[in-house]
Amino acid sequence: MATTSTSLVYNLHNNNSSFNKANKFLCSPKLLKSTKFISFPFPHQISQPINTCITLTRYRASQVLIICNAAKFDEVAVEEDVDKIRRLQNGSDVRGVALEGEKGRTVDLTPPAVEAIVESFGEWVMDGLNKERGAPVETAKVSLGRDPRISGALLSAAVFSGLRRAGCVPFDMGLATTPACFMSTLLSPFNYDASIMMTASHLPYTRNGLKFFTAKGGLRSTEVEEICDRAARKYANRMGKVWSGFEAVVPARVDFMSTYAKHLRDIIKERVNHPQHYDTPLEGFKIIVNAGNGSGGFFTYDVLDKLGADTFGSLNLEPDGMFPNHIPNPEDKVAMSLTGNSVLENSADLGIVFDTDVDRSGVVDDTGNAINGDRLIALMSSIILQEHPGTTIVTDARTSMALTRFITTRGGRHCLYRVGYRNVIDKGIQLNKDGVDTHLMMETTGHGALKENYFLDDGAYMVVKIIIEMVRMKKLGGSNDGIGSLIKDLEDPGDSVELRMNIVSEPKYAKEKGALVIETFKQYIEEGRLEGWELDSCGDCWVSEGCLVDSNDEPFAIDAHMYRAKVSDKEHGQHGWVHIRQSIHNPNIALNFQSSVPGGCQSMTRVLLEKFLLANELTKILDISQVDRYAKN
Repeated sequence: MATTSTSLVYNLHNNNSSFNKANKFLCSPKLLKSTKFISFPFPHQISQPINTCITLTRYRASQVLIICNAAKFDEVAVEEDVDKIRRLQNGSDVRGVALEGEKGRTVDLTPPAVEAIVESFGEWVMDGLNKERGAPVETAKVSLGRDPRISGALLSAAVFSGLRRAGCVPFDMGLATTPACFMSTLLSPFNYDASIMMTASHLPYTRNGLKFFTAKGGLRSTEVEEICDRAARKYANRMGKVWSGFEAVVPARVDFMSTYAKHLRDIIKERVNHPQHYDTPLEGFKIIVNAGNGSGGFFTYDVLDKLGADTFGSLNLEPDGMFPNHIPNPEDKVAMSLTGNSVLENSADLGIVFDTDVDRSGVVDDTGNAINGDRLIALMSSIILQEHPGTTIVTDARTSMALTRFITTRGGRHCLYRVGYRNVIDKGIQLNKDGVDTHLMMETTGHGALKENYFLDDGAYMVVKIIIEMVRMKKLGGSNDGIGSLIKDLEDPGDSVELRMNIVSEPKYAKEKGALVIETFKQYIEEGRLEGWELDSCGDCWVSEGCLVDSNDEPFAIDAHMYRAKVSDKEHGQHGWVHIRQSIHNPNIALNFQSSVPGGCQSMTRVLLEKFLLANELTKILDISQVDRYAKN
């Protein structure tokens, strides 16, 4: 007989009950409102009298779902299918494996999972509208956009079914970008009540996910957690009843991307305000776009070309959900190198690299140099500080000490905060509410949001800002310098590296174990066990304890544990820092090191390996092979 961790035993072939042709286990009493869920291998036995059970369903070849009266089974574990939905939450997004093909990963973002999550989002939207308007609403209009992933068509059908179940009216935007989905809630005549973007950003073609928006912005992690909790109950209940497929829904198809592209064109025309050719302010400029076969090709033919730019030599504009050429990611060295080569070959003024869903971007200057990470933040800071002298700029806590000097020497104030683009944006929003003028929020990954653009991380809008500055410099200002000249005095760090440690655990326990490791790291430093290491409240940040302790009156929820330590030694003084954090996308821990001393990162890694990881026997729950190789190289 198969065994499980529970002691419940009852013969499923008891003469008082049986499976019918539909694989429904026939028993009574009626389903009660308060229920909990658990599954057992089939065949199995249960020790409780049959009249305490409500429904048993053979929903897989080897398992039975038992829905029990919660009053009878207070200690019954939450069924695996409930946990599965909750594990799909990744901070403020939902992400999972949608297709077979990843070693060690099974498909978990299935059509029934998507349907349950989206139905719950639709209900959440309706509840919000009811509260906002002070009266029940009949329906809500919700748009869906998606990137070109090959799982998109099937999962879109599940989205439309979920929205219909929630009483919403769905609208299909087709191939779109994440920022466009948000803007569909604001721009007339669309003005949708909410929007969903289906994407997994730069992750492999096997992945997919969901991002949620209302006119107030992207949802926070606590709101997505609420939605996933609600969806988990729906999902478990439906799987318990044998999910029979979703309702076929044919949504209205809308062309929002043309409206969004016009919106971007109008911004460029109005702000350049060219005295000779207002409608074609990019005449005479050569601009290369690398869309990475994602959703960003529109920016070439529907924005730049129509403004007079020469875009010959652009790369990977055709949408291809297999992403055959390189990872669509402005952090990817191949993407940046290919773009730089095309800039040089075509004597272009600028190169642009988008990620899959265009909420991030990076650029290449006219000399072929990549501008991403700290360099991109510095470039945007230079532009924004000209427009808003003295403003605060929020970044994640992985940025360099050199970037802080770059910002402060230009009169700006640098607030380092928690890693995670939503964390960085929310901090900027909070500072503005508190009366602290904050116009730019950026992560080293290329997520960048501006106060003037609804605090939206929009890779296309950020590029628009850079293009406007380029035109002002070259055509209106008469300068021969490219945009790279704006960051010529930014110092590069002497040494930097990012390493990963996989958490050796079942997925449902990975987050808990990761948090334990990181809190142990904090305790170790506080106790002075790593000589010369000190918890860094924010580096040179003027906002007290911004990246360690939330100083807001109402602290934001912690989506992942993280700390930063500054490192000093007798020879060099303070020369670097270490940042340790949980990944919200994968079961691992990320380590970022930076030092002004060549070889400093390897030295810090050795200390971490020998005096923390090995000393605490953390190899039992962490795969430290990457750390070990780097330390001993």
